[in-house]
Formats: sequence, C-alpha cells, structure tokens
Amino acid sequence: MKQVLVFAFLLFTIKATAQNIPYTNCDNCWLADSLGNHRVVLSFNGTGKVAKAVINWRRRDNDPQSKRIIIEDAKTHQRVKNVKVVSITRETGELLFEPVSGNGEYDVYYLPYKNEGRSNYPKGVYLKPDNKADSEWLGSLNNNKSYPLATVKEFQSIDAFNSFYPMEVIATQAETEALIKKYPNEKFLVFPEDRMYSIRMTKDLPQRWIANGPQAKYLGKAARGEHFAFQLGVYALQDIDGLQVSFSDLRSAGGKSIPATKAFCINNNQVTYDAHHLTKSVDVKQHDIQPLWCQVDVPTEASPALYKGKIIISQNGKAFKTLDLAIEVSNRLLKDGGVSEPVKMTRLGWLNSTMAQQNTVIAPYTPLVVNGKTISLLGRKVEIGSNGFPAQIQTYFTPEMTGYATAPNNLLSQALHFNIVDADGKNIVLKDKGVVFTKKEAGTVSWSSISANENLQMDVSASLEFDGFVAYTVKIKALNDIALKDIGMQIPLKKEFAKYMMGLGLKGGYRPETFEWKWDVAHKNQDGAWVGNVNGGLQYSLRDEHYVRPLNTNFYLQKPLLLPTSWGNADKGGIAVTTGNTGVLVNNYSGARTLKKGDELYYNFNLLITPFHPINTDFQWQTRFYHAYKPIDTVKQAGATVINIHHATAINPNINYPFIAWHEMKAYDDSAHAAGLKVKIYNTIRELSNHAYETFALRSLGHEIFSPGKGGGFSWLQEHLGDDYIAAWFVPEIKDAAIINSGMNRWHNYYVEGMNWLTENVGIDGIYLDDVAFDRVTMKRIKRVLTKNGHPGIIDLHSANQYNKSDGFNNSANLYMEHFPYLNRLWFGEYFDYEKNDPDFFLTEVSGIPFGLMGEMLQGGGNKWRGMVYGMTNRMPWSDGADPRPIWKAWDDFGMKGTKMIGYWVYSNPVKTDKAKVLATVYKKDGAAMVSIASWENDNTDVKLKIDWKQLGINPAKATITAPAIKDFQPGRTFTLKDAIPVEKGKGWLLVIK
Repeated sequence: MKQVLVFAFLLFTIKATAQNIPYTNCDNCWLADSLGNHRVVLSFNGTGKVAKAVINWRRRDNDPQSKRIIIEDAKTHQRVKNVKVVSITRETGELLFEPVSGNGEYDVYYLPYKNEGRSNYPKGVYLKPDNKADSEWLGSLNNNKSYPLATVKEFQSIDAFNSFYPMEVIATQAETEALIKKYPNEKFLVFPEDRMYSIRMTKDLPQRWIANGPQAKYLGKAARGEHFAFQLGVYALQDIDGLQVSFSDLRSAGGKSIPATKAFCINNNQVTYDAHHLTKSVDVKQHDIQPLWCQVDVPTEASPALYKGKIIISQNGKAFKTLDLAIEVSNRLLKDGGVSEPVKMTRLGWLNSTMAQQNTVIAPYTPLVVNGKTISLLGRKVEIGSNGFPAQIQTYFTPEMTGYATAPNNLLSQALHFNIVDADGKNIVLKDKGVVFTKKEAGTVSWSSISANENLQMDVSASLEFDGFVAYTVKIKALNDIALKDIGMQIPLKKEFAKYMMGLGLKGGYRPETFEWKWDVAHKNQDGAWVGNVNGGLQYSLRDEHYVRPLNTNFYLQKPLLLPTSWGNADKGGIAVTTGNTGVLVNNYSGARTLKKGDELYYNFNLLITPFHPINTDFQWQTRFYHAYKPIDTVKQAGATVINIHHATAINPNINYPFIAWHEMKAYDDSAHAAGLKVKIYNTIRELSNHAYETFALRSLGHEIFSPGKGGGFSWLQEHLGDDYIAAWFVPEIKDAAIINSGMNRWHNYYVEGMNWLTENVGIDGIYLDDVAFDRVTMKRIKRVLTKNGHPGIIDLHSANQYNKSDGFNNSANLYMEHFPYLNRLWFGEYFDYEKNDPDFFLTEVSGIPFGLMGEMLQGGGNKWRGMVYGMTNRMPWSDGADPRPIWKAWDDFGMKGTKMIGYWVYSNPVKTDKAKVLATVYKKDGAAMVSIASWENDNTDVKLKIDWKQLGINPAKATITAPAIKDFQPGRTFTLKDAIPVEKGKGWLLVIK
C-alpha cells in the first residue's frame, strides 16, 4: 500500500511540475553558437549579493557536470561573473550567483558550445566549466546560509526544432525505480504514443510516460483513406528478444471492418530495396526503450465509425501481450492517404514500397531479343558459350559515337573463361552440359550452365539486362579433396578495344602494357576496372556472396569493401594485365588453395558492356542548365532552359529531403513551366537532413537506415541523437545537419516513392545527383518514375573526384558507371584538374563520351578550350570567369542543332592539325563545320590545319576560315587556308569553315 501511495505522490508531483514550469521557445533570441540552444529563465525577487537557484531540469545529456554554466543578466545581456556551481546532475542543478541588477530575470545557459573544424563539417565542442568569480565574492559564501531563491520561470529553447519537450525531458531515477517496482512480474511495459511525439530516447524514460503510465490500449483518430501512424514504446524490464507486432481485424459496432492486412509495424514487416519481403523480430536490452512504429491504412471506403481491435505483441512467435486498439474514423476523406502532410508520419509505408520494381525497358533501350545463343540489345550483342560465359561480345557503335555501324566491333579475342590449375600446374578441364535459358523477357534474359569433372563442379547462373548489365553467380564446389594452384577468370580482349583503362588505382587514360594489382579493401574501394575504347569496352567487378556496397564520398574507410573469400583468398588474389601480339589478357586470379570435399566458393562478377547508347549532341546544344535558385525572368534572360535547384535554398532547404517547402517549390515550378523552362532538384541518397520528419522513426530501425558511427558533429545531433551515427554535411546558414545513410536499405523505397510524388504533385522535371549511394536497382526505379506519363525525367550526376584516401582511391566514372545508362549529363567535376591532365584522361574520366554521355566542367570553370573538343562547357552561374553564354551564343550563331560531332579520337576525322598535342574536333553540317581546337602542348605554338575537303563536304576554292569573336574565349579573326594558326598554351580556337 505504501508503494502505491509513493507512486501516486510522484505522479501528482510530476503533473504539478509540468503544469507550473512551461517549456517555451524564443526564436533566435540569443546567439546559439556561443551560448548553446537551451536556457533556463530564472526570476529573482530577493535582496543581497547572492541568489540561489535549484533547477530540476531533467537533462538527457550525459556528464552535465563537465559542461559550462553561463548566467546572463536579462536586462543588460551581460554575463554574470560571480557564479558558483554547487552541484550538477542530470536531474537537478544547484547554483549560487550574484544578481547584479537586483530583482528581475536571469538566464542560465547550460549547453554552451563552439564549432570547430570545417564550416560544412563542424565539430560541436561543449565548453568546459570555468571559474571567473571573484575570490572575495566566493570567500563571502556561507554553505550553511539560506540565500534568497531565484525561481525557475521557464525552460527555453532557441526554437521549436531544438526543444527537448516533451519527449526528451527525462524521468528521475526515483520515478523510474518506483515505476519498475509497480510491475514486478512484467518483462516489459508498453507506452502507446502519438505520432506527433516521436520517441527519441532509448536509455531514459520521458517524464511524460511516468505521468501517463503504461497503457493496455490506444485510441487514435483518422480520416478515411489515411495512412495513420502511431508508436508503441517498449520499455524492457529484462532482456527480451524476438518481439513482433501483429493486428486483428478492426471492427465497428455496425459490422464494418478494417482488415488486419491494412496494419503493419515497420520494425517487423519489411520489404527490401530490391523487393524481398522479410519478417524481422526486435531485441531489447534491459532498461532500454524500443519504439515500434505502426501504421494502419484506413480504406477510403471505410464508414465513419469507431473501429476496435487488438494489437498482439509476440515474443519468439508466442503472443505475450495484447493491447486494445481503437481508431475513430471521421467522415473526412484523404485521397492521397495524407502523404501531403508528412509531419503526421503518413509516409512510413513508403519504406516498404515496391514501386517501379518490374524490370520494364526504359527508353532509349529496346527489348532484348534471343536468337539461338545470341542476345541482342541496343547497339550490342552477346553470344553465350555452352559453359555459360560470353563467347563473344559485340558493339555496333561508330567511333564518332553518334550512330550505329553495320559491321560489329568484336571485343573479345577469345571467349571469356575460367582457368583452373591443379597443384602441379596443369589446367583442369570441366565438361559442360550446355547452356539453358531460364528467362526470356524484354528486360531480362537469364541462363544457367553446369560444368564438372570428378573433382569439381561449376554452377553458372547469369542474367543480361536491357542496358548491358550482366550479373554472374559462379559457384565452384569440391566433389573431392583437391589442392589447386589457381582459380582465375580470364578476359581476352582485342587490342583495339583495350586502348584505355580506368580503375584499380589507375587514373582514366591509356592502358599500360603490363599491370599488376592486389586486393587492399581496408584502404581501397577497388574491385574491378573498365577496359575499352570509345565505341566498345567492358567494365567488370569481382564479388562473392557476401558483397555489401561500401560507403563512398568521404566515408569509405568507415564502411569498406569486404574481401571476397573466393577472389581475395587471404590476399593471394589479384589482377594481371598483359599485352600480347594479338590481344590483351586481363587475368583475375585467386591463388593457391586447398578445398575439402563439399567446400563451396562463389566467384561472382558483373559486366557492363559499353557504350550504352549513342551520344545525344542535340540535347547538349539545346539543354542549358542554370545552377541556382533565381527569379524565373533572370534565368530566362540568361538563355538557360533548365534550372537546377540546389539544397539550402528557399524551396529546397534541407539536404535530400525536399518535402518541407513543397508548396513553394510547386509554385516556382509552375512559374518556370509557364515560361518554357524546366526545373530539377537536388535530391540523392548518401546523407539525410536532420529535419526529416521521420528521423526518429528511422532511428528506431537500428542501423538499417543510418550508419553506425562515433556521433559528434553539430550540436543538434549530439543533443537529440546522442551517439551512434556519422555526422555529414552541414549548412551553417540554416543549421541543416545531415547524417550518413547506411547503404542499401529501405530508405531507397521511400526515395522512389518520394520522387514519384514530387513528379506528380510538384511538377519537377528531374533530379541532379551529388554522388550516389545506391545501386542500379534504385536508379532504374527512379528513371521509371521520373519519366512516366511523358515527364522528361532529366538526371545529371555531379561527382567530386573520388580518387583520394577518404574515398578509397576509386575513379568517379568507374564507381558510378552502373548508373550511366540512365543519366542525361555528367559534371565531373569537383576537384578535377583540367590543366595538368592529358586528353586520354579527359576522354575517359570526364567527358562521358565512351559511355554515350556528354558533360559539363565544374572545378574553377574547367578549361573552356579543352572542354569544347568534347562538347563541354562549364556550369552557370557559379564559377567566376566561366560564363558559358558566349559559347552558347557561338553555337546558336553557327546553328549547332543537327551537326555531326566527329571527335579527334576518330581516325577519319576530316580536320587535324600538324601538332600531335593540338587536337581538333569537328561539328559538321551541310556546307559548314565548326572546328574546336585545343592545345596540350607545353608552350605556345603555331599549327596548320590538315583538311580532308572531300570528307568535310566543302569546296576548298570557296572555303573561308573564321574565328568568331567570343567573349573571354577568342578575338574575331580570319585565316587563309595556308595560315599557321597561333595557339596559346592550354588554350585553343573555335573556327568556322564554310
């Protein structure tokens, strides 16, 4: 009885306290970056030089005694010098201070910090306690004296977003212990919670729950058609495992029902990003709190009524606790499920979306066609050998990359094959049983083959998709104990289609004659390479059954590749490239090993057959991007056609969460469309703004959505997330702080749904990606939703140079090549050097041309002369002195639409120079040509043009060569056919021949 009375008294005290001391916000009333985001407002009505304050602040931060206390006089905003901290705990603080202005208010700042590190990657450092009080004042204090009290008037945050109230105001230890004692026979307690109060703490009970107590029922109010969300806060009184939530049907008094199939828990019911359905259970450690987020999809046809049913919480498959669930359905109808109000958590179901998963063919690709063992796809063919591996790979792209040839380009000098060598160095021969096609669809063709002898069996299963992606699963099983010298895969390439190489630590450019590489996953994001020429090539990557996509863009070292057991073989594996008389051999070896009977190894690998499609030069000349949020008239007058809206702008303020200012974004898009412009937005997956409404729902999923990490970063993250995250990009002006996504997870489903919603409801015309942390599965889905119903779905990709320690020394083009089939433009990019790199680097790693793309330059505006030989300009309006409008005007004056681009890399290019390092690209049309000349010579030089007039289609007797005046590019000038043309170092010309 005494225990019950104590608990009742505690509840009364809590409610009285919560009622008497309000939690308020004072928007930007003080400088948070020096005083912190929180303060306690004291009211003093006494006399004397010492005031005492006892603050029951119920703080969630650990070690509060290690953080500085700053008291300011509210009248003068001056810091109170004479302060003594008597004691500080998470629950209370006792302070003595000098009330310098007498009666009035005094502000206690208890989480002051300073930002260290880079402005966009800050390290919020909380200030240590200091003692500035006068020794005389301190000496006058008497610990036994009763000083006049300064009472707590309110707890205040710098704004509502920083507030701890109500879900981060902790229960005291006494309150928690009293609650636990009240339920001695329970394994766990359940606190149903409203969707508007996300459960945030996992180690402390909120004071709110002590006041309300655990409940065996929950009542919610929803509209017809609403995706209604709520939470179940599980507080573990002992270690518990295997928790799952299920539902009964919900029934009204009139006999109507909401089926149980309309309810789910995102912590248990899961659909992976690649459409696999999973049921997972949840484990909770003793005295931890686990939020379980649930959703009931109320049918639109539901009659207004009170629907009642049960929530069943099971442990290891056995029903353990049952709660009453009641939902009062109003007459209001939400046709969109309420997703236009994401603050109400109506989008949780998006995490399990399967939207756009069907592998339908995406334009400009064509359906796959199987003829015998040969599979045809856009511009390419693959002949499958009886062992399941490619016997030949062909492309039909012309060297110009603007069309198709009638004769194929054979990439392989021999069939791709596995080479298995026994301990004595003899090749082991496996007899195959022939290839069997297991799927023949427009988007995917699959096949399998088995090869074996008395000791080994190789099971091959593979699939080719419409864009040229080939996935191989190769299982090698020991039928008897066997010692091997090597298991390797050999890719024999014809020399002309192994001219360039990129990856494995090689910068994009000419392939070396010989090359050796070894695995080093701890430091290098390298598992394959691209080898090829402009109009034919292969990218491949080596994997096993445990492959997990690593983090990229500054964070590779925090989640690197896993060494493939097969290919890596305890660091015995590697890659050797050698050049012979007839071809180039890429040998992917794994080294010596001994297999026991029954052992299995997976030598999986992927191929990408490049190019993916011809380059679309007219899109390049006509589609002009404006990379800034500016008035529509400003963009229109600049001559741009597409606006790229970056994050940290008024209509897209929060990184990778473009849903908060969507009304404003729609109004802007509508205005742009009325003016004939298109609008694309910044939205990618890699990091997510802390302003995302679902942040704490996602945190309830453990490490599924957010990567584990050491925490830190901006103050908001430390104060509200606590720990176990990786702090990412930060925008100081709006205090938008992001955290890193974990990789391949259900947030990709949400992302697809979100892009679909923005396309249909806001009217976006595409996205631009700032690096990519998802794979080709998600990219295909995104392209489908962006282009359906006639939407343009323009996607361009910006990448900072990934060839550095933090990114694992990978090449941006090699890293993101799986996405290239669905891009419209590249801008590679940030930290690329356009001055000190040779043309082979420009061609392979920057231009996109060998893959069917064209691009823009970024860093410092690029080199406009060199860029033009690849059809590239720079982006507007960010780079000083890099305004592309003069070149746009030159294009328009010449009439670039419809021209045929003939790059310097084309052997039959009709215009060349007499200097090997001064290159010329021709943009040809009937009776005229624009010729771009750029120099990689070490000094200024003169060049003469070598022109094949017949191929150019111009009569030399009537021909003129002029250099139109182009601001900041070249002066106007006329040349005769015999003139030597002066070319400055690192520069060039745009010449018009007609």
